Amino acid sequence: MTTEQRYESAKEIYKAIGVDTEAAIAKLQKFPISMHCWQGDDVVGFDHEGPLSGGIQTTGNYPGKATTPEELMADIDQALSLIPGKHRLNLHASYAIFEPGEFVDRDKLEPKHFQKWVDFAKQRGIGIDFNPTFFSHDKVVNGLTLSSPIKEVRDFWIRHGIVCLKIAEYFATELGTPCELNYWIPDGYKDVPADRTAPRARFKDSMDQILATPYDKSKVLVALESKVFGIGVESYTVGSSEFTVNYAARNGILSLMDNGHYHPTEVVSDKIPSMLLFNDKIALHVTRGVRWDSDHVVIFDDETKEIAKEIVRNDAMDRVLLGLDFFDASINRISAWVVGMRNMQKAMLFALLQPNEKLAKLQNDSEFTELMMLQEELKLYPFGDVWNYFCKTNGVPEKEDWFAEVQKYEKDVLSKRL
Repeated sequence: MTTEQRYESAKEIYKAIGVDTEAAIAKLQKFPISMHCWQGDDVVGFDHEGPLSGGIQTTGNYPGKATTPEELMADIDQALSLIPGKHRLNLHASYAIFEPGEFVDRDKLEPKHFQKWVDFAKQRGIGIDFNPTFFSHDKVVNGLTLSSPIKEVRDFWIRHGIVCLKIAEYFATELGTPCELNYWIPDGYKDVPADRTAPRARFKDSMDQILATPYDKSKVLVALESKVFGIGVESYTVGSSEFTVNYAARNGILSLMDNGHYHPTEVVSDKIPSMLLFNDKIALHVTRGVRWDSDHVVIFDDETKEIAKEIVRNDAMDRVLLGLDFFDASINRISAWVVGMRNMQKAMLFALLQPNEKLAKLQNDSEFTELMMLQEELKLYPFGDVWNYFCKTNGVPEKEDWFAEVQKYEKDVLSKRL
């Protein structure tokens, strides 16, 4: 059977339970995912030569890592060519591109240092999201940035946060689409702190100073991201979930939840409905934590599917800003991108193909036996045939056929890099 024939068969099977596959595909087509640039070069960036810091660690040494802006852009192009739909690019401030002989520190960054990224995005018709980079820098003193007791350190990072507002506004203006600007800091302590309040009070004051800077709120969607712990800050994290959620609510900005940034028994899928009840929009970073915030490549696992289900069930595809965040240097980096992005899309399609109204009615009617039965049977419905059709209509390879393109690119391009 051809892809089209299999799809037509699947379409009828789903129709029998009240699911419109054409509507599902149409919704998925319009749902962009923000693809993180830092998978391509192991979170190194272009503004420093030192090691990663801030509780971040990339493991592995797979050959072919991008080391220049040109290489990274080429790799992003290759990945996007194998992912159906049109998406967004997520940049960190450390990916500023300087002219030969030019360099400015992070508190002096300007829009011009990201012009090549804007040109790249314009040529491809995609938007850009942005992140200040509060790690891998000598001004991260004793693991602290915006919460540091040293005023000079705080002031440097406040200036960095302010210039990033201007850069994000530049992205939005040039590309004609709002830019999500996500603030995350690595600050915390390795051992139990003597004072839990003062660092958070300093962090609050620093964020207050940053957000006091005028910016176009229709263009820049500021988010604040929490974390439970990191390497070297195991006992106390300044930007905890309670801090960031309350700060965001008080100041009218977005809460960003990363599903690797919670205790191992917490799941973001369960948090999404509550957050949507009290917020017009929320932001997500989808990753895969293995025992801790280890940023493994997103797979088509239960939690990824549950996150997607909650977005769809709550009719929130236009209220959730979704990006990915993982970095694996032990495998081909382009393959990591493609696997992660396609899996997030698969999860969204799987959610769109659920008879959600019927399932909700069974729950409300206390028909729990039938609910369990149907939820389990739906797992074997021909979702894959709809996915392959979606890929084909977007002009990208179906099934595992895309991997041959990655192998060819590795042979022709990656293997020739030093």
